[in-house]
Amino acid sequence: MSFQTLNPATGKVVKEFPLQSDADLARSLEVADNRFRSDWRLRPVAERARVVARAAQLLREKREEYADLITLEMGRVRASSLTEVDLAANILDYYARKAEQFLQPKAVPEAPGCSLVMEPIGVILGIEPWNFPYYQLARVAGPQLVAGNVVIMKHAENVPQCALAFARLFEEADAPEGVYTNVFCSVEQVGTLIDDFRVRGVTLTGSERAGAAVAQRAGANLKKVVLELGGSDPAIVLEDADLALAVEQCVIGRIVNAGQTCVATKRLIVVGRERGEQVLSQLIDKFSKLTVGDPMDPKSVIGPIVSERALHGLLEQIDGAKQAGARVVFGGQRIDRPGFYLEPTIITGITPENPLYHQEAFGPVLSFYVVDTEDEAVELANATKYGLGASVFGSDIAHANRVASKIEAGMVCINSFFHTSPEAPFGGVKNSGFGRELSELGIAEFVNQKLVRVAA
Repeated sequence: MSFQTLNPATGKVVKEFPLQSDADLARSLEVADNRFRSDWRLRPVAERARVVARAAQLLREKREEYADLITLEMGRVRASSLTEVDLAANILDYYARKAEQFLQPKAVPEAPGCSLVMEPIGVILGIEPWNFPYYQLARVAGPQLVAGNVVIMKHAENVPQCALAFARLFEEADAPEGVYTNVFCSVEQVGTLIDDFRVRGVTLTGSERAGAAVAQRAGANLKKVVLELGGSDPAIVLEDADLALAVEQCVIGRIVNAGQTCVATKRLIVVGRERGEQVLSQLIDKFSKLTVGDPMDPKSVIGPIVSERALHGLLEQIDGAKQAGARVVFGGQRIDRPGFYLEPTIITGITPENPLYHQEAFGPVLSFYVVDTEDEAVELANATKYGLGASVFGSDIAHANRVASKIEAGMVCINSFFHTSPEAPFGGVKNSGFGRELSELGIAEFVNQKLVRVAA
């Protein structure tokens, strides 16, 4: 196993990086823990915030360079890569600006003399995926560093240059060694880190399987975990919805990042048979006009799938759905060119017996359903083990909100595909994980909310 840059647009390996030795990893943890105990947690909040704000500034100054690395390593179209760089910088800035407010002691109104003091807890281990190689890191680094924790980050094996580039931000922002540490380590070495008492919290974004393994290991060591796992996000189009708006938003929500997004619109559910036919016709028209190609080409709106293995997995899902009776009404084939490209795909006729009914398709594959009633739409939306995001489209906002309240998800958008921002909490329910990132909730996950009581 090694960390390597494999360009999904060409299928060629660009650069490789060796795993760290056990001794080197042990030193990284020792340095991080010593930095936390002797220095970083003792600094004023404003001083820690200045370092994080400087990292945000550097990221903006080098946004073109940083965006190119995203496009190189995971194949995102460049305009979207630039958007991610900006979002990551905004998250770092947000926590730098809000740190003192969020970390102020809070009075307990019904308990005179009592207050809650927010204190850091130590080394936080982040285990992060490839699909948003800076945004995912910023969601951890921003809140944890201003809170006074230190971070050890194990990034995905296929985005090593992004991982190194993000770590350099903090070096160049004058963060001392050990405040933010990037490690290239194996799954076994991750387990060793989790077992070590000095690691006081673990946060992971990834698959159910990885989340369960990390949660089990962390639980055995009595330490806090935040998990953001998979999603099979539904979008319900109600009977009074603006169909043109719903179609436009669902297409964008399905193809962003070539569909390789936990909160992508993966299942579109239309209430009403006649309206369902209209929506499907509009969807096919929109999909037929999407340009799939070189992610560095400004004309491309969909780039390659991240790896050949991931592409084959999607093709197997599509084939399995067809064998179980579903109908591919658009796309569904690998594109004959170098790299790992898939046609944007729409699949209908998916029954509860079909494997795709229960799966997450991590690519530009949209499952399309039509139901007769709103109650059926809600039941179908909830007929999944996941509960990350969802969308509801309708003209009557009060009614759309009532429908949203019935959906089992951590986040619901009305009249748009799901999009994120620093001030909005992010997280799911059911097998999509637990805990929250971003907003004030994100900073509260790994702090000791210590009660201080002054005697009367």
